[in-house]
Amino acid sequence: MPTRVLVAYGTTNGSTAQIAETVAGVLVEEGMTAQARPARSVTSVGPYDAVIVGGALYAGRWHRDARRFLLRHHRELAERPLWLFSSGPLDASASEWDIPPVPDVRHAMDRLTVTEHVTFGGCLEAGAKGPIARMLLRGGKGGDFRDVPAIEKWAAQIAAGLPPG
Repeated sequence: MPTRVLVAYGTTNGSTAQIAETVAGVLVEEGMTAQARPARSVTSVGPYDAVIVGGALYAGRWHRDARRFLLRHHRELAERPLWLFSSGPLDASASEWDIPPVPDVRHAMDRLTVTEHVTFGGCLEAGAKGPIARMLLRGGKGGDFRDVPAIEKWAAQIAAGLPPG
């Protein structure tokens, strides 16, 4: 049976969901069974051999759904490999250097055994929800800063470290 991987995510405007779907797609290409699901919809991580959790960054905080997911499932997560990713810088910084985890993520990493955390550039486009997003867009801070090849490379590295099943 192929290794089963959950890619759970917290997103408001869909950019982090697209990253999660890209990660899951690479894992499937590498012979895993992978699902990208909204973190708030996951009732158990029991069916999965490994878990990846992603959260959008808003005002220096990890998305609430991602934070709550880690709290809700911390016992089960302690029993399987776990990776974390953040998405959010609205510039090229995530592609230029490693961005340290925000305090919410650092706190989770201190409580759980996390194999790795990485931050990817974010995406904020017209029609985004939320007052902060609208303010950023009015100030000219929007755009798509996701580095899809970097996301795919990271997912392939995860796949290489997991047994194929």
